[in-house]
Amino acid sequence: MDLLNTLVEKGLRRELPTREEALAVLATSDDELLDVVAAAGKVRRQWFGRRVKLNYLVNLKSGLCPEDCSYCSQRLGSKAEILKYTWLKPDEASQAAAAGVAGGAKRVCLVASGRGPTDRDVERVGRTIEAIKEQNEGVEVCACLGLLSDGQAERLRDAGADAYNHNLNTSEATYEGITKTHTYADRVDTVQKAHAAGLSACSGLIAGMGETDEDLVDVVYALRELDSDSVPVNFLIPFEGTPLAKEWNLTPQRCLRILAMVRFVCPDVEVRIAGGREVHLRSMQPLALNIANSIFLGDYLTSEGQAGQADLDMIADAGFEVEGAGTTTLPKHRADALAAAGGGCGSQASAGCGSDASAEGAGCGSHAEAGGGCGPCGGHAPVPEPAETAEAAANQARTDLVAVRRRGAGTDLAPNA
Repeated sequence: MDLLNTLVEKGLRRELPTREEALAVLATSDDELLDVVAAAGKVRRQWFGRRVKLNYLVNLKSGLCPEDCSYCSQRLGSKAEILKYTWLKPDEASQAAAAGVAGGAKRVCLVASGRGPTDRDVERVGRTIEAIKEQNEGVEVCACLGLLSDGQAERLRDAGADAYNHNLNTSEATYEGITKTHTYADRVDTVQKAHAAGLSACSGLIAGMGETDEDLVDVVYALRELDSDSVPVNFLIPFEGTPLAKEWNLTPQRCLRILAMVRFVCPDVEVRIAGGREVHLRSMQPLALNIANSIFLGDYLTSEGQAGQADLDMIADAGFEVEGAGTTTLPKHRADALAAAGGGCGSQASAGCGSDASAEGAGCGSHAEAGGGCGPCGGHAPVPEPAETAEAAANQARTDLVAVRRRGAGTDLAPNA
């Protein structure tokens, strides 16, 4: 297939595909799906081999967010019966993080609901980062706290943060239909602040909110322009009690096409399968590892993932290996560029640069980690195109797959790592 050969060649050269080529990937038929996965897999292996990076979410503060992101179970007015609690103490967060590291996670993603941190919040998270790094040598820490004010990214960096996550979620054209309490430009500004401070920038999207193919391509091109080191791809979990509770627009096949398009547009960055993979990819999750080089281990912010051991078995059974702490995640040219900018993540062999949540990934009002904490944002989703409506009909609501998290951080029960 000429299209796929062209995209592989461009991916190996880190050359940007045309918009028409990216859209054509999303328009491929089911008969062509394995060819699409194989082509994206060639690009993935060129830059990341057969390694899979594991990331672990710790929800520092859950629920009661003042932002109105439509996808989010923690949003203002949400009736989703999720866990609600205020800030975890540094030792509590460190204990939660240790469970993920013991399960093989290389990066811990610290997430807090809210519009953005106060200076006191930044100090609190700084103490938490210090506690985690004292207990877990070599672990990467990504913060996801919402919209940043001037100087806060630098303070997080000085406290030991390696990366900052803040997802764009959807295209600029449709953003106002998802969130009213902040703007697309606000999100771009926070990613740029993180980048300027020398933090590894992590920013991704949420698919399944009723967006068009053009919207998906727009947001992925914007992420490439922002030069994100990692791109979490979230698939909307339609939580009951949120405005997007009835949006079941994804099939496993469409999820694979979306991941492949992201890989072709962002060939040499960490592409992470984030929130919603268990719900929407289901039994095709192992196939997705041929495209993405990173996943979250265990549970998400407010929803449960599959068991951590099941994740590890899936990786091994699919012929991949868990990326070790002594391996740099990003290709050398990206790791060197990050080190030159003053970033710690990926700048040395013991650090490896990737991404997070979350989602991942995923504070509420900060980035959408559709695995539960924050999914797509506020208002009404765009009207789906006829082809997407057909997909939605084929993919009946699977509310049995959406389980609210009742274990791990903020509870007395052991985590699922």
